[in-house]
Amino acid sequence: MAGEETRPAGKRQAGKRQAGKRQAGKRQVSNRQVSNRQSLAAELRRVRDLAGISGRDLAHRIGISQSKVSRIESGASVPSAPEVAAWAEAAGAPAETRQLLATLTEAVFTEVHTWRTVLDGRTHLQDDIGELESRTGKILTFQPSLIPGLLQTAEYARRVFTLFDPPYPERDIPDALAGRLDRQLALFDENREFGFLITEAALRWRPGPPELLLAQFDRIASLSTLSNVSIGLIPHAARAITSTAHSFVIFESRGKAHGDGHDKDHELPDSVVTVETIHANLTINDPESVALYRRRWSLLAQMAIYGGEARAFLTTVGSGVLAAEL
Repeated sequence: MAGEETRPAGKRQAGKRQAGKRQAGKRQVSNRQVSNRQSLAAELRRVRDLAGISGRDLAHRIGISQSKVSRIESGASVPSAPEVAAWAEAAGAPAETRQLLATLTEAVFTEVHTWRTVLDGRTHLQDDIGELESRTGKILTFQPSLIPGLLQTAEYARRVFTLFDPPYPERDIPDALAGRLDRQLALFDENREFGFLITEAALRWRPGPPELLLAQFDRIASLSTLSNVSIGLIPHAARAITSTAHSFVIFESRGKAHGDGHDKDHELPDSVVTVETIHANLTINDPESVALYRRRWSLLAQMAIYGGEARAFLTTVGSGVLAAEL
């Protein structure tokens, strides 16, 4: 690239080494995810082969399609815990094999990646998140602590990155910021759907001067008018019908039936949920757990206000922020 060629030779080499580390870090995490899934797939295939059962016969016994059996054994699809248990039962697997299958299934369903591990040798994770977002048709984000990244202004996002622990090196923040702003372009794709639920506490969290929040509220109000973007705000005064325990993001497969947690089209990729904790990022693939998050989303959505009412609420909160500074 032209930009690379204009750098001094020493810096070019350092840049190449850094890029190599970033790719190695991505491969390390990706390979671990693939390894868990492939280990489960291989063990399920082994169990079926030892039992002398055809894929068609097994599918009939446990109530799934033969094509799904093939996708499970190739690692293209992740079976639910009940499906794994039924698979083992149908094949007459011994107790130790059933325990191994349960352990492998749990490893696939909930992947834990510590921030220090995934950021080792890398400047940021925005490209990884953007790649996941690009593969899904609907993204539902609940945030009780701060403004979601896809809605953040540049200055708000910059200040968020400066507060991260483990800390971003100051020289890496511009790259992370650019990556986050690039992801926001997806909001303007009318073929994609986005839903956001934000608590009043998250709105009032202030990583800078009052003017920072006012600009942020203006951006939220503007984006809320997009036809493919739904932004719900949950006021302190809203009657609670569930708790606001922690943030989460549901990445729904394209065409996935919403609300019941059942996959109506086995050809669709799996939906996943991500949860950011203080020390690690969790990726949840278990269909039953994903359905649990969908139910929580549905309850939270009933507590929210939308459209003009939400925009008026932003104005009220903004006035309160300014008044508190007087």
